[in-house]
Amino acid sequence: MHGVVAIALFVSVLTLVIWQPRGLSIGWPAAVGGLLAVLLGVVSLGDVVRVVDLVWDATLTFVAVVLISLLLDAIGFFEWAALHMARASQGDGRRMFVYVLLLGAVVSALFTNDGGALILTPIVYEQSRALRLPRAAVLALVMAGGFIADTTSLPLVVSNLVNIISADFFHIGFISYAVRMVPVDLAAVLASLGVLYAFFGKDLPTRVEVGELPNPASAIRDQGLFRLSIVLLGLLVGGYLLTQVVHLPVSVVAGGAALILLVAAWRSGTVDVRHVVRDAPWRIVVFSIGMYVVVFGLRQADLITALGAVLLRAERHGMGVSILATGITAAGLSAVMNNLPAVLVTALGIAASGAHGAVRLGMALANVVGSDLGPKITPIGSLATLLWLHVLERRGMRIGWGYYCRVGVVLTLPVLVAVLLALWGITALHA
Repeated sequence: MHGVVAIALFVSVLTLVIWQPRGLSIGWPAAVGGLLAVLLGVVSLGDVVRVVDLVWDATLTFVAVVLISLLLDAIGFFEWAALHMARASQGDGRRMFVYVLLLGAVVSALFTNDGGALILTPIVYEQSRALRLPRAAVLALVMAGGFIADTTSLPLVVSNLVNIISADFFHIGFISYAVRMVPVDLAAVLASLGVLYAFFGKDLPTRVEVGELPNPASAIRDQGLFRLSIVLLGLLVGGYLLTQVVHLPVSVVAGGAALILLVAAWRSGTVDVRHVVRDAPWRIVVFSIGMYVVVFGLRQADLITALGAVLLRAERHGMGVSILATGITAAGLSAVMNNLPAVLVTALGIAASGAHGAVRLGMALANVVGSDLGPKITPIGSLATLLWLHVLERRGMRIGWGYYCRVGVVLTLPVLVAVLLALWGITALHA
């Protein structure tokens, strides 16, 4: 009986989170679903404590990094960087396409995939309109930018919320993670550039009048905050590296950097700090706890045990098969149920499989790859994609779900396989 209730709760909460009727915040259905799971005996209070212990560092880190990215956006940092990339292309439309995508990969690595998709995409869209590019070229730039924001959000623990969750679940330190995933991310960048250029290359203009764009320096609204942000970003990366050495939660470093930048922005008076704080994704804290309490209830339906059995059979065929099976499973689950619940479902399946050592680590990282790339197959794969589509629609560019899915399948599958094969090679090298 509990198994049926657990499945019903999960489907109901997930439907409300994706649908968001009347603008319903994602936190409410997750919180109510988690509370019902406890009251109906689907999960125990001990499970709730375990979920809180699992997600608090991940969600607070995510909020802190997004706060930093919102402040940098208010300063003009991302517009400044995008203008530099456009001017560096020297009017070559195809080169500009590649440079903008490389900028998106860097932004995603340092400021999460949400920063790459939700902050950089509107800037690229407005610049494309200012350059009077044809609609096909504008569509190519925004679609490619949204795609690469997720596919290249692999290199650091902080590059994607699902990275943080998986790293915390399997106790993977920041350095241990980066040593393996930075090379894998380079493979993701190359594979993404290849498929995106092959798909959209015909729509790109050969020449672009970049001289019509404003000087990059004009984008900076506060030179003092800009210089501070450059120094702070360097210190932030150094602090991330120290977290594994001194066993410090990543959220402490990210939160400290966000607090310093918030205070500096408030003192400068240039940035509306209250507006920035209000726009931070605080709802993700409630969502993470509530949603993952509901996900824990799926163990009552033996779904986690069944997934563990499937992954165990894959493990018996060696590291390569286990990595491919885990990554493809995580990608498929992310495409149909959203990557935030999918990453935990797959993580619980890996734990249930009994895998250990290098194979277990490879499967854990394959879960990250699948949960980062799988969402690009469907619009519901990630909350960021749904928001990204909404942002574009408000600017007059509507991308239908049918078109998105057709493009998503064609672009995602070859990149997913290439990245998982790269992960297999890197994991074997470190074994």
